[in-house]
Amino acid sequence: MDEVIAGWARQVAEAELGDALPRRWAHTQGVAARAIEVGRVLGKDGDLLAAAATLHDVGYAPRLAVTGFHPLDGARFLRDEHGADERLVRLVANHSFALLEAEERGLREDLVAEFPLLEETLLVDALIYCDMMTTPDGGRTTAEERVAEILGRYGDDSVVGRFIRRAAPEIFAAVGRVEEALAAQPR
Repeated sequence: MDEVIAGWARQVAEAELGDALPRRWAHTQGVAARAIEVGRVLGKDGDLLAAAATLHDVGYAPRLAVTGFHPLDGARFLRDEHGADERLVRLVANHSFALLEAEERGLREDLVAEFPLLEETLLVDALIYCDMMTTPDGGRTTAEERVAEILGRYGDDSVVGRFIRRAAPEIFAAVGRVEEALAAQPR
């Protein structure tokens, strides 16, 4: 991985999450570790995946939580305060089917207008895989267990609960596509 990008992403994420939200920081570190493993199927985009994985939840930081929708808040922060790469910002904004949650929150138009979804399916799927295969404490899990954990934490009738139920089939499909790509890669 490009050490400059990796170091910058880690520095930014740790500064925003490390002390304020240590459990979220632990999750972030686990997601970043998955990204390093998965990056081999993406070639040159492996570095971009690792940076996006490290920064995907930065919008949870209390000082950045303007809308309360962490993908949008994080992407705006990366764009506005850091002038981050457009593809990186768009990955953060749209990670793990954020568009569906944006609909639940009445923020779909904002998200689409500012940060259109990348059309690079495997790259987008890889970030979903890394996020959904990592527990809140940074450990490994399955996508099914992760969806169940999210539902248990937020509740079925919450905004997040409604979103994750809608997104679950797509999450499982994305994870399956990444697992197929990983299985097809020579070791």
